[in-house]
Amino acid sequence: MWGPVARKRRLSRPHRETLTAPDGDELILDTFEGASGVSAPHVLLLHGLEGSSDSVYIQALAERFLGIGWSVCALNFRSCARLPENFRRWIPNRRPRLYHSGETTDTNFVIGVLASRYPGRPLCAIGVSLGGNVLLKWLGENPGQTAVCAAVTISVPYDLEAGARHLETRVGKLYVANFLRTLRPKVFHLLEKFPETRRVLDLGRILAADSFYTFDDAATGPLHGFSGAHHYYSSSSSLFYVSRITTPVLCISAEDDPFVPKSALLAARNEASPAVRFETERRGGHAGFVTGRTPFRSESWAEALAVRWLVSGEWR
Repeated sequence: MWGPVARKRRLSRPHRETLTAPDGDELILDTFEGASGVSAPHVLLLHGLEGSSDSVYIQALAERFLGIGWSVCALNFRSCARLPENFRRWIPNRRPRLYHSGETTDTNFVIGVLASRYPGRPLCAIGVSLGGNVLLKWLGENPGQTAVCAAVTISVPYDLEAGARHLETRVGKLYVANFLRTLRPKVFHLLEKFPETRRVLDLGRILAADSFYTFDDAATGPLHGFSGAHHYYSSSSSLFYVSRITTPVLCISAEDDPFVPKSALLAARNEASPAVRFETERRGGHAGFVTGRTPFRSESWAEALAVRWLVSGEWR
């Protein structure tokens, strides 16, 4: 709760660019250019569920990198980019689909674009929450890749089904309700704009969904080619990909993360390859990790650690 309440949005104005994805859809990138010239490292930022380049944690990370001369590119997942004049209004995409925790084809496409656009410049990546799951899954799908030299994740759910079940509590339902408040209208938009989606989406089940599992079983799974929530979770959880990662990665998590049961953190540690390093603290919440004297004079120590670790080069 600290982030949306106490942190400032739009600290820096990016250059917005629209790429055409291989399937003809739009991918909106927001680039923040550093001051160190064409040889400076570049970092790709991947936001969390229902986030965007306007999310306070993405903006804060961009500010930190810009302060040391690095350049930053934030990928807005499909349907997540916000209008420049109103960060509360999202921009719909062209195809009858959205995004999800295991969607790595867009990330793969953007990494390829950045690698070819900035040859010779080191490319790093940071993913937060859902974006972190996407990043770990992509790294596991591409062992031995050389486009991204190092990566950091913050508050990754690892086991999507365990996380969804973990949120089926009184407090968890408050988080879920907040996300469903914006996810449902996106699905309704697809049903209206693309009548063919009515063959796989049941409006009644979507309206009745009151948990991530029931929503993903009724909407996310069928919309993206999965038979349901279980199929989606088992195919998309980064837990099943971390053993294949060869790129140096720092994974920052908290044991009190309301989205991630401790069992999932332990399972990820046990499954991960030697290239994956874990920094797990007792407290930190979900993408919080607040340090400071007052809410409005605080910062995220996880974001500071992520930047420091990448900049130090100790992962080499």
